[in-house]
Amino acid sequence: MNRNKQTETLGGIITLIILVLLIFLSNVQTSKLSFFEGVASSVFSPIQNLFISLKNKATGNSKYFSDMELLIAENEELKEKNRSLEEQVRELEIVKADNETMQEYMNLTQKYAEYETIPAYVINKDVSNLSSTLIINAGTEDGVAENMTVIADQGLVGHIISVSKHTSKVQVIIDPASTVSCLISTTEQSIICKGTLDNDQTLRASFIPTGAELIQGDTVSTSGIGGIYRKGIRIGTIKEIVTTSNVIDRYAIVEPAVDFSTVNNVLIIAE
Repeated sequence: MNRNKQTETLGGIITLIILVLLIFLSNVQTSKLSFFEGVASSVFSPIQNLFISLKNKATGNSKYFSDMELLIAENEELKEKNRSLEEQVRELEIVKADNETMQEYMNLTQKYAEYETIPAYVINKDVSNLSSTLIINAGTEDGVAENMTVIADQGLVGHIISVSKHTSKVQVIIDPASTVSCLISTTEQSIICKGTLDNDQTLRASFIPTGAELIQGDTVSTSGIGGIYRKGIRIGTIKEIVTTSNVIDRYAIVEPAVDFSTVNNVLIIAE
């Protein structure tokens, strides 16, 4: 109770002081108020400015966070559009590659129109000095069988040596175990072309008839002898003629028409 009475007394005193100040100020001339206004301004202006500054910062932060949320949303939208565009580009590249493959197959089919052929694509390569083979995506389900001839746009690739249901292995003509009976274009003389261990990109032409006059740049093609390759399929050109002390032992280096490191689309000549 005593505490309540003290509080009421203090409140009454403060109220009385305020009333006295109001009466005093109401009777004071305006010019004399400038002093009190200056004191009040000097005291309360910094506080007022502080609150205004805090308000502006709060408002600015709110706008900043609002802008950040908008930028994040726009960034996610751009990322999604970018992903969509990348996917479309990949699809276009696939379509373009498929179109190029189909165009190459059409060109090959027209070029070798005299043959009944099966189109195929190279899915694996093993081209080295020791062995040179290709794996293609055509097998027994497509009508492929062993010993069928494989050709590309530039010429002879090799022949089928093994077949599964959906794939086949091709021994290419630069394989060291490969032997092809050939003809030289200028003389129609028969020679034998073999792969070598020394170089996995050339053939060695041997068993050259003593009377045959070889010319650098002569075209070499299949002779049709041997039971695998049909006659007239281009093999390559004579790059170099190597003479020896014995004319029987001379040989020539033949550069294949097909680049086996880059060949992709092939045709199998069906029997």
